[in-house]
Amino acid sequence: WSYALEKPNTGSIFNISWSIDGTQLAGACANGHVIFAHIVEQRWEWKNFEITLIKRRAMQVRDVLNDAVDVLEFRDRVMKASLNYGHLVVSTSLQCHVFSTKNWNTPLIFDLKEGTVSLILQAERHFLLVDGGGLYLYSYEGRLISSPKFPGMRTDVLNAQTVSLSNDTLAVRGKADEKVIYIFEALSGKPLGDGKPLTHKTEIVEIALDQRGLTSERKIAFIDKNRDLYITSVKRFGKEQKIVKIGTMVQSLAWNDTSNILCGIQDAHFTVWCYPNTVYVDKDLLPKTLYEKDGSEFSKNPQIVHFVGNQITIRRADGALVHLNISPYPAILHDYVSGSKWEDAVRLCRFVKDQTLWACLAAMAVANKEMATAEIAYAAIGEIDKVRYIKFIRDLPSKESRMAHTLLFSGNTQEAETLLLQAGLVYQAIQVNIDLYNWDRALDLAVKHRTHVDTVLAHRQKYLRDFGRTETNKRFLQYAEGV
Repeated sequence: WSYALEKPNTGSIFNISWSIDGTQLAGACANGHVIFAHIVEQRWEWKNFEITLIKRRAMQVRDVLNDAVDVLEFRDRVMKASLNYGHLVVSTSLQCHVFSTKNWNTPLIFDLKEGTVSLILQAERHFLLVDGGGLYLYSYEGRLISSPKFPGMRTDVLNAQTVSLSNDTLAVRGKADEKVIYIFEALSGKPLGDGKPLTHKTEIVEIALDQRGLTSERKIAFIDKNRDLYITSVKRFGKEQKIVKIGTMVQSLAWNDTSNILCGIQDAHFTVWCYPNTVYVDKDLLPKTLYEKDGSEFSKNPQIVHFVGNQITIRRADGALVHLNISPYPAILHDYVSGSKWEDAVRLCRFVKDQTLWACLAAMAVANKEMATAEIAYAAIGEIDKVRYIKFIRDLPSKESRMAHTLLFSGNTQEAETLLLQAGLVYQAIQVNIDLYNWDRALDLAVKHRTHVDTVLAHRQKYLRDFGRTETNKRFLQYAEGV
């Protein structure tokens, strides 16, 4: 799109060159002069604040609520800036300035090691500076927290799509191998967990970490080159990473700043995943937790700039910014659930009378083992089979049985079986495999623990008789002779 037009009195301009930071332009002119130009009028918005770069060394801050205007002046020219989470971070050619939106008069200033900051990313507690020398994580008090490093690190190619920051985690997509995401602890700068990066089967083009919740539940969403959207847990507990696909033909994505709600532009539709964690709890429920809106007004290749509160800002290919508002209720529901206010959450859903909200509450309740609330929510969306199963779980006598069947409800068969075996409930573990028609596993457990072999064989015979089949499995024939 055309940003500005200048016609200097220098004759034709034969050649131009941009500075590395993209803020200055030099041109060779027909009359023998060299012309220098600076980008101004850049804008940053956050909640009720609008900031404009009015000169190369000055910014104007406007509070749209009361029309108050402040002018911020700098010693050197402004190269990069970012406004989020109540702070404005500005890097000049020599220094970094950190302003609080509560007080524009007393910024915190510290010197930069290199003056070529190419990227600033902010989280609620700290911010990341990327320059030619590396990645530097600073607190808003100006203290250097950590400086993560990884093999084959090239900071000049990092951008907002390939780096993501949350309060406790930093994720960077590799350059040498674009199928790899390096994940670091923010406070120490060390690789997370066992130190192995997250690996996907195809090249990754965009990554984003969620911003709220516990460190152990931190999720990362990413888009691969086939434009499929995946979500996975950042922390691995010694087992293989479970990467789940939740969308196709996704152009751009962003997490909300105050709750774990994900939005994306998906195949000419704007989609909001109100509770992406649903895929780990009840996959069938995921389509019911989505909010969709026609996205034809965004034209081709739109990019999501911000997702703050319940407002989303999207930049179209022609440079125009489009603002969208979504329902505030999913975010309120997230707040209630994070504070364990289950009665308030049910009351909210009854007041709003929205199927999407009920579906989110059902998944949240199961994830938090709050089965009484889950029963109410599933009943509200007409999932009667699940209501009956939840009632069956609640009536089980032992705590281990209830936990195991809750895991089964979410499709985690292996974990449920392990839990039952650890609790010494061998018969229940065998019965679970019989119910799921895992006949070989049921027989293995019965033989290994020398119990209920005849029960497994009897269930197998009944199963075959119901379908009019004869036994062909050699192991079952062998044990049938011995019983």
